[in-house]
Amino acid sequence: MHAKVKNLTLRRLCGEQVITAVNGSLPGPTLRVRDGDTLVVHVFNKSPYNLTIHWHGIFQKLSGWADGPNMVTQCPIIPGSSYTYKFKVIKQEGTLWWHAHVSTLRATVYGALIIRPRSGRSYPFPKPDKEVPILLGEWWNANVIDVENEALATGGAPNISDAYTINGRPGDLYPCSQKQTYKLKVEKGKTYMLRIINAALNNQLFFKIANHKMTVVAVDAAYTKPYVTDVVVTGPGMTTDVLLTADQPVGSYYMAASPYASAPGVQFDNTTTRGILFYEGSTAATPIMPLMPATNDTPTAHKFYSNLTGLAGGPHWVPVPRHIDEHMFVTVGLGLEPCGGNATCEGQNGQRFAASMNNKSFQLPTGLSMLQAFFFNVKGIYTPNFPDKPPVKFDYTNSNISNDTSLLFTPKSTSVKVLKYNSTVQIVLQNTALIGVENHPIHIHGFNFHVLAQGFGNYDHVNDPKKFNLVNPQVRNTIGVPVGGWAVIRFRANNPGVWFVHCHLDVHLPWGLATAFVVQNGPTPGSTLPPPPADLPKC
Repeated sequence: MHAKVKNLTLRRLCGEQVITAVNGSLPGPTLRVRDGDTLVVHVFNKSPYNLTIHWHGIFQKLSGWADGPNMVTQCPIIPGSSYTYKFKVIKQEGTLWWHAHVSTLRATVYGALIIRPRSGRSYPFPKPDKEVPILLGEWWNANVIDVENEALATGGAPNISDAYTINGRPGDLYPCSQKQTYKLKVEKGKTYMLRIINAALNNQLFFKIANHKMTVVAVDAAYTKPYVTDVVVTGPGMTTDVLLTADQPVGSYYMAASPYASAPGVQFDNTTTRGILFYEGSTAATPIMPLMPATNDTPTAHKFYSNLTGLAGGPHWVPVPRHIDEHMFVTVGLGLEPCGGNATCEGQNGQRFAASMNNKSFQLPTGLSMLQAFFFNVKGIYTPNFPDKPPVKFDYTNSNISNDTSLLFTPKSTSVKVLKYNSTVQIVLQNTALIGVENHPIHIHGFNFHVLAQGFGNYDHVNDPKKFNLVNPQVRNTIGVPVGGWAVIRFRANNPGVWFVHCHLDVHLPWGLATAFVVQNGPTPGSTLPPPPADLPKC
């Protein structure tokens, strides 16, 4: 595929806005491949900004040079230049997506990546009559790069979005948007697979269709035991495949997405995007609207996230590793960094907002990508000293510590965790109440992981392991760590290279809620990272 990235003028919400887009569309083109295919995408950067593309959820087995995060696996594609991403899809099926991985460009540079089974293979459920991508996004009546730069300059939080979108359209609840409403025509009695992708920058979303149930059959391109629900909850970066049977009276029904905003006292875009599901032959004048959950409905979100289980024995199922080589306990949350000089910043206490893992606030390198430093053994680009546990033990989820200045300040560094090839890693991700509690969607590049358990409060090392699902846990590449709670994940580090680990809320990435896993080469040729392609962008 040829992907031309350039400016596009769109009319939304009563005004015109110049955005950065791929091949002149929002969302960008849907890529449809099969398991085992090799994907070649020629990216031409005709935009005014540095750019990379990340293939969210693709394993990139021995093709880490194509993973895409800026300054992690490559230097950016500068305006006027190009780069060819080439990688093979290996033992994956389902819905993934692609998006820009520089600054806030993924607000408009994104699209679906759909992987069907190999020829001759079938889904582990009856084949639907039709498959439909549903991409949930966010829209700003502003240049999103300017929005981020302004926040970085002031040290405060970026301006919230003006709308949510379904397949690039805000829907008829917004001004001047009556004709910008996504419509899906269905035929009574037929079954549709909705491939739901949360491409929003900063918001988790509830998704419902009036009077209809949905059956979840996969998340993050990993099959699940079928789970019937009337609401889907999805964080930025997550995908959810559902089967929807058109089994209601012929008519017209709204599909809607509204925010799940778990952080109390934090401003967010409290609007609702909706599209219309209408039956063939319907004469209904007004669609039926679903009753949406409250924006802070954590019980509904937790029920959805924690009730999902994996399809043990299904296609590409990997049993849970029982032996653990690396135990990690990682706190995730917000913090502060000094404003600098005599200035006053817009973060808490007049300082700059920051974020961290184990009190390490991640800073991307500037001179060379981390993967190049790994391959060519260049010192000084990153430090292999990310701690296995927080430097200070405290009452992590107690709201009384939210403004404890002895805990809030977090140093900047490019600190990574080095893993031996094929080692098994278990991570307890522990939310903190520093500044405010929030559900953090944590994404690990290059790997899927088993979600063994999740809960609220501080993780109990004695009793919580008794709750582990070691038989059929859900498999994901992005996990929503419960607000004021924890999640335990486990994976095998069987892919050499440098793999970014970060919160998929864009507001938290420049603040430093990230680290990286450096997976060492294995002992055989098939476990060693190959050299970079000749056209890898230079810094």
